[in-house]
Order: sequence, then structure tokens, then C-alpha cells
Amino acid sequence: MKIYFCGSIKGGRQLADRYARFISHMKSYGDVLTEHIGNADYGKGGYKPAEEVYRQDTAWLTESDVVVAEVTVPSLGVGYELAFAEKLRKPCLVIYDSELNNNISSMITGDDYFRCRCYKGETQAIQTIDEFLTEFTEDK
Repeated sequence: MKIYFCGSIKGGRQLADRYARFISHMKSYGDVLTEHIGNADYGKGGYKPAEEVYRQDTAWLTESDVVVAEVTVPSLGVGYELAFAEKLRKPCLVIYDSELNNNISSMITGDDYFRCRCYKGETQAIQTIDEFLTEFTEDK
């Protein structure tokens, strides 16, 4: 399985360590195409050109089997990735930490295409991710 993980980069990196733990866990289900999202130092030396990021990320989204988005930290890029994934009809799980941010965009929570789930603590988040990814494993 190919998993596209979304998390804030330019919108704020305060959850990068959490993203890394989620990514590490998801790797037991398959390839996480966006492993760099969990690197707390990502972007400190600058970013790739915008056109290159767009081409790379849209190619990965097209190639992915599922999308998992952590939206606690608001990000225009993550919102765009979710809209792109919906257009491609990719299964999407959207998670957020309700203790840090319970004011997620209605454009995301109001779209019944997305499986939006709040969590309290990383253990609950990982359980939610497991439930979602288990649906799409080839062993079913």
C-alpha cells in the first residue's frame, strides 16, 4: 500500500515530531511517500522550487492508495492536497487533536467525502489510523 501523509510544513512545524511517530507507525502498512513531513528540520535549509514541489506532490497523490491528513495545525497546502485527493477519489482520513485545535475548517469537516476524526492523545490517533488503514490492506 502507498500512503500519502499530509501535515503542515510552512503553516507551522510544531507537530513535526508527532508526524514522525505517525509516519513510523504507518510504515507497517506500506510505503509512506511523504516521509519528509516528519523531519523536524525539513525546510530549515530552504525549500525546493514551488513548481517542483507541486509536480512531486501531485504525482505522489496520484500514485497513492490512501491519504492520511493531520490537520491540527492549519495549512493551505494540506487543504489543497485534500481537495486534489478527493478529485482523484482517494480514500482520505482527516485527523486532528481536539485538545490543541477544535476549530477545523468547515470546508473539510463539512465535506462528507472525508473521514474526519478528532483525537485526544497519540494513542487514540494511532488507533484511528489503524482502523482506517486496515480497511485497505490487501489481506482482507
